[in-house]
Amino acid sequence: MHVAMLSPIAWCTPPRHYGPWENIASLLTEGLVARGHDVTLFATADSQTSGTLHAICPQGYEENRSLIPKVWECLHISELFEHADGYDMIHNHFDYLPLTYTGLISTPLVTTIHGFSSPGILPVYKKYNNTVSYVSISHADRSPDLDYIKTIHHGIDIKQFDFQPAPDDSLLFFGRIHHDKGVKEALNIARACNKKLIMAGIIQDQAYYDQYVAPHIDNHKVIYVGSVGPVDRKRLLGKACALLHPIQFDEPFGLSVIESMACGTPVIAFDRGSMPELIENGKSGFLVGNVDEAIEVVARIKEIDRGYCRHQVERHFTVDRMIDEYIQVYEMIVQDTPA
Repeated sequence: MHVAMLSPIAWCTPPRHYGPWENIASLLTEGLVARGHDVTLFATADSQTSGTLHAICPQGYEENRSLIPKVWECLHISELFEHADGYDMIHNHFDYLPLTYTGLISTPLVTTIHGFSSPGILPVYKKYNNTVSYVSISHADRSPDLDYIKTIHHGIDIKQFDFQPAPDDSLLFFGRIHHDKGVKEALNIARACNKKLIMAGIIQDQAYYDQYVAPHIDNHKVIYVGSVGPVDRKRLLGKACALLHPIQFDEPFGLSVIESMACGTPVIAFDRGSMPELIENGKSGFLVGNVDEAIEVVARIKEIDRGYCRHQVERHFTVDRMIDEYIQVYEMIVQDTPA
């Protein structure tokens, strides 16, 4: 099967640091190629793939601010659709905009909905509900207004994450520095427990960082290391006694949660969104309702078997399992598409 994989162009594919949608597009592309499928990755020109790279945009527009995002998005998406008849399947990781091209082509398209940035984007998804296929990344993130062919939880390349049986005593926050991710709450939890907190992630809201985060950084009890690449990521995740994930929104998935568990590190998360689908409460971490409950369970973190955390990822969240499920979806769609 010849698949066109449409990755976003905010960052290169795979991303050097941050870029969860680009990360999944890359894992899927590489896994399909390894199984003998013919995959063309539509991504930025500085992207890397063992498949065929087709690029119009020179770099991610988040990495090169001279690029006007909408201009390069238009060029990027139209480039694929103008070559659509050369593919058996288009796999869209680019949100709703590519859907508006689908009435002009006959190639079947599946869209992985990586989350809804706003209810305001639903009209586009609803318009094309009966002409394309949607995959949700968690049961929690499904819209009642849409039909889905399948829920496919993300998978990770577990070989990239080393199991660490003996962590230190620090807590870790790993994610965007933004209200949604609960950085302020993570700081409050760590302070109340008198534990060191290491924070990693891009600053997505500078005003939030300046007000709630920067005043607490002392490089002793509170350390901010910025956005980190794969080597530092697995080291930080593995050495923490727990990952704090006090989210303030209904998170569609949360790659850092399973990456943490792959290293053996349990996760203390607010019980919202997809978290109950990823974390087995009391077994691979704790699901809590507020900061006070999180503080209480930090003292119980040694009850969690770090080997069990790793085992859960090996059983449920590998890239091989994700690829198996997407291949099944491709086959279902192709069989239902008129010749």
